[in-house]
Amino acid sequence: MRIAVNTRFLLKNRLEGIGWFTYETLKRITTAHPEVEFHFLFDRPYDQNFIFGANVRAHVLFPPARHPFLWYWWFEWSVPKALNKIQPDLFVSTDGYLSLSTPIPTLIVMHDLAFEHYPQHVPFLVRKYYQHFSPLYARKATRIATVSNYSKQDIVKHYGISAEKIDVTLNGVNDRYLYLEPHQIEAAQQKYTQGKPYFIYAGSINPRKNIPNLLRAFERFKSQTESDTQLVIAGAKGWGYEEVFEVKEAMTFGKEVIFTGHLSSEDLSALVGGAIAMTYVSLFEGFGIPLIEAMQAGVPVITSNVSSLPEVAGDAALLVSPNDIGDIADAMYRLYANPELRRDLAAKGKVQAVQFSWDLTAQRLWQSIEKALAS
Repeated sequence: MRIAVNTRFLLKNRLEGIGWFTYETLKRITTAHPEVEFHFLFDRPYDQNFIFGANVRAHVLFPPARHPFLWYWWFEWSVPKALNKIQPDLFVSTDGYLSLSTPIPTLIVMHDLAFEHYPQHVPFLVRKYYQHFSPLYARKATRIATVSNYSKQDIVKHYGISAEKIDVTLNGVNDRYLYLEPHQIEAAQQKYTQGKPYFIYAGSINPRKNIPNLLRAFERFKSQTESDTQLVIAGAKGWGYEEVFEVKEAMTFGKEVIFTGHLSSEDLSALVGGAIAMTYVSLFEGFGIPLIEAMQAGVPVITSNVSSLPEVAGDAALLVSPNDIGDIADAMYRLYANPELRRDLAAKGKVQAVQFSWDLTAQRLWQSIEKALAS
């Protein structure tokens, strides 16, 4: 059997949400199924660490697909040409795109439809591409996998796809996110905040993540306390990040907001583990991996009461309205001032996180692949 896979988000030292999903699931699936010949399709030179076994063949397809015009070229010309040569039994695409120009059966992973809910948060050409092609992709796909029950129902609602065609894999959590001993927490504080306690946000910096409101809530929290607590923003700049820094510059306590940029998974896990709480008040998420990373590390979570986030959080987080600065600030104060609440949420979080693992996600994705092959 041959399976071709779109692996263009496997980028050395630059793995983010979809990249981690691709890496963690394929590493397990290729190892568990040595009888299958996997063909990985990259859009640029790849790192050998992404070739997980002797049953993996790598192909670099021109051009590097990082612009809507190049997406079309890559998926409608380069990919069909490669698939015609490889002749796989199935094409798997983990980033929400597929080729409309190939007769090869296809399994697509659609992580979320954020662009349908917040189109203003997506650059114009990207938005137009998503809105035009995503419904076509959903209908063309032999089968769809997604990462939450919320996203499954969202795809059904927006694109009229039968729920029977969609499988929920959930996401997993990196095993580096672990409970830290007091001396390790102190080391994280010394490294990033000169020994001061801190809240953390982990993820890219873009409008959907609602970081301006998080900053405004932190400003209110600071103005209402005499705390030396800081806020650490750990993540790379994405599109539309300018407002974040405009808000920071206008803050009285702006100097107590630290931006780390992109971090290695080792550094990020230590930073998360040392925090008072994860503050992840996004406007919209298909899943929200930072929630379970924090939970696994025994760190309390503040998150939004919208989209998939309540599903992922369960009863192990303080849920807030992402548009209510007072609500967010109040949750920050409650966790800062109440060690018993922090311990209670940390304990619940450890239980909640057990439901999510990359082993389970890989198993569910393989089951979806089997369904696609059978149909």
